[in-house]
Amino acid sequence: MPEVSFYVLGSHSAQERLLFVCRLAEKAYRSENYCYVVTEDEQQSRELDDLLWTFRQGSFIPHQIHTGTLPEPTNVILIGQPPAPPGWQHTLINLAAPCPESFAQADRILEVVDENATIKAAGRLRYRQYQQAGLAISTHKMSE
Repeated sequence: MPEVSFYVLGSHSAQERLLFVCRLAEKAYRSENYCYVVTEDEQQSRELDDLLWTFRQGSFIPHQIHTGTLPEPTNVILIGQPPAPPGWQHTLINLAAPCPESFAQADRILEVVDENATIKAAGRLRYRQYQQAGLAISTHKMSE
């Protein structure tokens, strides 16, 4: 059963939310974890793809947008819409409104919620769904 962590940001900024996801992706990469970032749509995938190249000077996080073909080096961060490809459910970072498909197959699910009313409401719904599934949930309030 996966471990679920909710990161609650004190910001309304979509950019701040994506920057936080970049830091989580960097940590997953440095820990040599497979990671799939579940995005809401193609535009959000492209925004995150661009941001991962520039968010921290001197940082390099191998990543790509998932287009159906899996990368040769398997320690890259994949970005895309659901579902995560087979073998990439170890760590899911979820930016989408619904719970990730097949979330029970993941080892870790990282949810990033901010003060935006729509994102917060969707996060609360996912929290209840994970709770009803009997998953262990931790919440981390992040200061600005």
